[in-house]
Amino acid sequence: MPLQTGGILTDTAKEALIEFGDGYSVCDFCLGSVCDMTKPPVREFARELLPEFLGCEVATLTYGARDGIFMVMHSLTQPGDSIIVDENRHYTTIVAAERVGLNVTEAPHSGYPEFRIDVNDYMPLIEKHNPKLILLTYPDGNHGNLTDAVRLGEIAQENGIPYVLNGAYAVGRMPVKMNDLGADFIIGSGHKSMASAGPCGVLGMKKKWKEIVLRKSKVYSNKEIELLGCTLRGVPLITLMASFPHVKERINHWDKQVVKAQWFSSELQKLGFKQLGEIPHRHDLLHFETPTLYDISKHVRERGYFLYEELKDRGIWGPQPGMTKAFKVSTFAADKDQLGFVVDSFKAILSKYS
Repeated sequence: MPLQTGGILTDTAKEALIEFGDGYSVCDFCLGSVCDMTKPPVREFARELLPEFLGCEVATLTYGARDGIFMVMHSLTQPGDSIIVDENRHYTTIVAAERVGLNVTEAPHSGYPEFRIDVNDYMPLIEKHNPKLILLTYPDGNHGNLTDAVRLGEIAQENGIPYVLNGAYAVGRMPVKMNDLGADFIIGSGHKSMASAGPCGVLGMKKKWKEIVLRKSKVYSNKEIELLGCTLRGVPLITLMASFPHVKERINHWDKQVVKAQWFSSELQKLGFKQLGEIPHRHDLLHFETPTLYDISKHVRERGYFLYEELKDRGIWGPQPGMTKAFKVSTFAADKDQLGFVVDSFKAILSKYS
């Protein structure tokens, strides 16, 4: 799947996957808290390396970004409370809110074709709904837009509202620090953006929220309630740790990733494809409308499946079979030569059916 290229395992992670493939291999030396385990060295990773990487004071491991979102909502709110999220939010934000019983208001995007979020639109909604927390998707998974997270941090602090940053497509791909953005919580996805087997995720927070979100059971004093007593373990955890040095280093080259994505987008737009979202783009996630391909699909025997077959014949995999009106891709794991091959392939396909 093109959007998940940030989760491709490193060679080190592949070796660790085999070594720790048995279901309870990570749990053998656990004394009750995975994040305090020293063999393998989970404590160093979760308590020291991860907070530094995320720019937070406290971090923990989760089964994915959606679990981190739910943990925060469930800890800081009560059924019937209001929260404000961006209209570009992932569906799991809504599902998590429904599970808690919250009332959700969405800060609107600008509509087609850019779908931009103006964080200043949160302010009248805050005044009207008195939310218990606000959330921003950074970037959103549909268009790859990077909203002004710093400004929203200022708004949150001015109003004394906890601020959650869903960085499932940011943490591990690009430099992002919770404290620099003024957020209270930062959420990442290991299998989407941190080169690890999934599902897995990370959650960072300010220290003041630790006793609320990571509160312990009254009966089992070393078990955290929101994590149901035990958090991420096994292959997802080990591959997350094994890939971490690589992930930590690769974010230093984010500017090259942006240049590459912008070049690829400009080349496809020359072919009559229309890029949705912010232009110039500032992320590797790209969404294109492809009317020329859709027109072809209406006149060929294979209908919408022709594009999938044409790309497969050229050794290009990822786009969903049957989709020709639009598609989403990521340029993250491909180099310039590979992207050039993709561009040339689209040129050849269009020429073939012209």
